[in-house]
Amino acid sequence: MNFNFANPYTSTRIPVFARNVCSTSHPLGAQAGLRMMLKGGNAVDAAIAAAAAMTIVEPVSNGLGSDSFCILWDGKELHGLNASGCAPKAWTPEYFSRKYGAGEKFTPRRGVDTVTVPGAVSSWVALSERFGKLPFADLLEPAIEIAERGYLLPTVVQQKWAAAAAELGGLPGFAEAFLPWGRAPNVGELFQFKAAARGLRAIAESKGAAFYGGEIAQALERFSAQHGGSLKASDMAAFKPEWVKPISKDYRGYTLHEIPPNGQGISALIALGILDHFDLASMPVDSVDSQHVQIEAMKLAFADTYKFVAEPASMEVTAEQMLDDSYLASRAKLIDMKKAQDFGAGNPVKGGTIYLTAADEDGMMVSFIQSNFQGFGSGCVEPEFGISLQNRGHGFSLQPGSANLVAPGKRPFHTIIPAFLTKDGQPVMSYGVMGANMQPQGHMQTLVRMLDYRQSPQVACDAPRWRFNEGL
Repeated sequence: MNFNFANPYTSTRIPVFARNVCSTSHPLGAQAGLRMMLKGGNAVDAAIAAAAAMTIVEPVSNGLGSDSFCILWDGKELHGLNASGCAPKAWTPEYFSRKYGAGEKFTPRRGVDTVTVPGAVSSWVALSERFGKLPFADLLEPAIEIAERGYLLPTVVQQKWAAAAAELGGLPGFAEAFLPWGRAPNVGELFQFKAAARGLRAIAESKGAAFYGGEIAQALERFSAQHGGSLKASDMAAFKPEWVKPISKDYRGYTLHEIPPNGQGISALIALGILDHFDLASMPVDSVDSQHVQIEAMKLAFADTYKFVAEPASMEVTAEQMLDDSYLASRAKLIDMKKAQDFGAGNPVKGGTIYLTAADEDGMMVSFIQSNFQGFGSGCVEPEFGISLQNRGHGFSLQPGSANLVAPGKRPFHTIIPAFLTKDGQPVMSYGVMGANMQPQGHMQTLVRMLDYRQSPQVACDAPRWRFNEGL
């Protein structure tokens, strides 16, 4: 790419170029990854070490009970990994109506009845077995050390931590794990998570078997039952991550790749397919017209995503139909340059999160995302092994006819999405954005700035971003 490196936005960062790179939102996470590279590991080893460390240093956003997704370039081709967990076998619409009353449209937001099978640990094992170089146990050493000795809380993490304390303090295991003095730790205070160190050590020694078929799985069943939940060790044992083929869309001579549904990555592809019908480069980069057409394209993308995207077996239309060029051209015609609109879904022709990336000098690149969903997830923490559990079950619907209607063994709609860019079949960039529905919006905005306006990756990251939620 031929970038204009001038930066009109306030920034203290500069682009950094290197042969071996590991980048994420906390320095201890990045250092864990680089430590594996210094030991002779590759990008996959670095990504796993960073992901494990991030469960300790950013527990607001992820934990050992998270889900994860990955897109990986192995030097020759792309691979996708979906490690989002399934609903417990007991979960049916009737299960929730009995417990919470009839007429509810959605499953609970917090508590044990939001916890699906956590998939993140399975992704670490699967990636290590297929692509890693170092012994699996070595990859978790930095995370274990950090959990045992503790770390000092930075400002951003502490602010989110303190904000969640009042809401979650009464949930099972939360106060014991995350309110060590009856409150959230302050900025600069030492936080230790020795229960999670025990969990990480059990995972390391068993190469994940303890988590899905051993002592941790049994502990999770006991914990769930004690607090009225239905997650069983048998649910854990039945789970396997899924290797998938990424879906893609061409844009301005490049190809953006995303994980296929049950996630929202398709939203970024739909939006770019719509924007392909506009000459954005003729509009100034931060002009009203440029921002307007991007926002409207994203609104159209979300309208279809929220209606149609679910576990693939439950979808009325396929991803290919949603990305059909003629269909997206018809959607592009709905954009009015003079006004904002509230779009409904179209009719395709039928036929809290951490992100990290690593690349090594041999050409392997990893785009990896891991999340507890909303801040601290379910708010429930299994105490023996420090398993902070996600609340991905809140992504299910209780409305009959919904593509995301809850069902036993079904995966919920997912927000977390890694991204990967190629040109002519060769890797260009692994990247991602944190923050629920901001993720596909960030994917699109970053790429538009780079491909339509030739802004460097650093400038594109420093630039202001808009976020659409609902309405006009």
